[in-house]
Order: sequence, then structure tokens, then C-alpha cells
Amino acid sequence: MAIQWYPGHMHKARKEIEEAMPQVDLVIEVLDARIPYSSENPMVAKLRGDRPCIKLLNKSDLADPEVTQRWIEYLEQEQGVKASAITTLQPGMVKKIPDICRKLVPHRDVTEKDIRTMIMGIPNVGKSTIINTLAGRVIAKTGNEPAVTKNQQRINLRNGIVLSDTPGILWPKVDNEASSYRLAVTGAIKDTAMEYDDVAMFAAEYFLQAYPQAIAERYKLDSLPETDIELLEAIGRKRGALRPGGRIDYHKVSELLLHEFRSGKIGLLTLETPEMAEVEKKEVARILAEKEAIKQQKLEQEKIKRSGKRH
Repeated sequence: MAIQWYPGHMHKARKEIEEAMPQVDLVIEVLDARIPYSSENPMVAKLRGDRPCIKLLNKSDLADPEVTQRWIEYLEQEQGVKASAITTLQPGMVKKIPDICRKLVPHRDVTEKDIRTMIMGIPNVGKSTIINTLAGRVIAKTGNEPAVTKNQQRINLRNGIVLSDTPGILWPKVDNEASSYRLAVTGAIKDTAMEYDDVAMFAAEYFLQAYPQAIAERYKLDSLPETDIELLEAIGRKRGALRPGGRIDYHKVSELLLHEFRSGKIGLLTLETPEMAEVEKKEVARILAEKEAIKQQKLEQEKIKRSGKRH
């Protein structure tokens, strides 16, 4: 599933972030704890350079805690990165962020200058709620659908930290198809931009493989189906998602499965592991290298054509 979702305000935001970055001491990137790799924007690493970075695994109350711990250890292997699992349902967790900032930028404390931070993250990852909790007042608009924040703003937290908010940015093109699906499963992409049945089948296949027990318990299944479509059919029959004549209403059952995953009703589930990310990173690098080689080949052919015309 190729998702092309890069509205004009995101292109503008990237340019603004690039221009503001030289004045930033530290970057805070908000990730979805259920998909830390797929919700990590490769653009952030390029833009922040060697600045320290706090990676917040938000929505950890919906993710598999054991896998979240593995993700924290994996992310902290990168130089200058501190990872922390949080949930905005527990404001106390969020309020520890300024202390982490001070530890990562100790020289600003010594000079008694404000630590200039920039908070970034893909849409619908809970960034605005984190900002409001840190500020102790409603500053950023929140909503349970993507792309609520449209403009950058600077917020003085009045505790030695100044926060620059940025619009939620999805990168121009997701080269990893599995990441596209995971972003859709979690709701990072507007539901109108995806095929429910297609996305639900991806989720169903993964749940059968990674969390068979949780699926069996939630939908009271005596035996586990073998395929994604069989699982959707079994859930449809159990929940009465049927059309006239007893046929399965695939759209209805797909909606049901995705909404129950997003709300945590199926259980604490994570859609990817560090090991999966390693494999997929190599595959993405291979795809990008192939694309670059084809591009270079076309440029060479164009050059030869032009030189032939001159002669």
C-alpha cells in the first residue's frame, strides 16, 4: 500500500524546521510506542544532526511492555539519544521530561540560559497533549485525527526550557510498505486515505502470528483461524457483522478490529520489534539504492542523447 500524503503545509514546515534548527539545543521526537520504527521520521535524524535527542515512546499504555523495553534499549544505542516510555494519561511521566532535557544539555544550566528544544513527531502521536501538559495550560490544539497542528510556535515553559512546536510531519514517501500499513493500523493516516479491508487484513495476519492468545480471548474463538481472511470472517460471525443472507460485512468487521486495536481492547499489542526494524531498514536501503541507480542510468542516457544531437 503506497501512501502519498504530503500536504503543502508539511513541505513548508520542513523548510521552517531547517531554518530554525541552528538555534535548537535539543530535539524531542514523539514516537508511537506500538510502532517506534514506523513512526520515527527519518527526516528528523537528518535535520537534527549531532544534537542530543529525547525519543518519547508515547501511548505506552497500549503497547506490549516487554517489547517497549527492548525498543528503549535499541534506540539508546544511538549516540546522544535518551528514550523514555510515557503515556499522556499519566501527566507525572510527562512532567519528568524537563529533567531529562537538563541532563542532556548540562552546559545551558551552567550559563543559566534557557534550553531551546524542538518537539517533533508524525501526526496523531499525542504531541499536542504532551505540550499542554508541560505548559500546564492549553496551548496546542488536540484531536484524535492527524494534522491538527498547522504552524510552528514557541512556548516558554518558564522553567528554563523554551519549546518550539512543529506540525506533525509525515515524510514525503514511505518506502517501506509494512510501515505504511502500520501507520494506517494505528490511525496516523486519516481513515479516508486508506482501504479499511486491506489494512485490517494486514493487522489480522500480524495478530495471528504475534498475539494469537490475545485474539482468541478477545473474540472468544475456540480455535484460531489460519489466515487473515478466515480471522475476519470468524470475528464477523461472533460480532454479527453480517449482510443479508448471512454474508460477512468485511468493511464493518475491519472497522471493528482496527478500532478495538486502537483503543487497547484486544490487549497491549506492539506491531513491530527492533529485529523486524533491522531487516526492514536493510530492505529499504536496497530499494532506495536501486531507485538511485535507475535514476543515474536515465541521466547518463539523457546525457548521451544530448551529446549525440550536438554532433
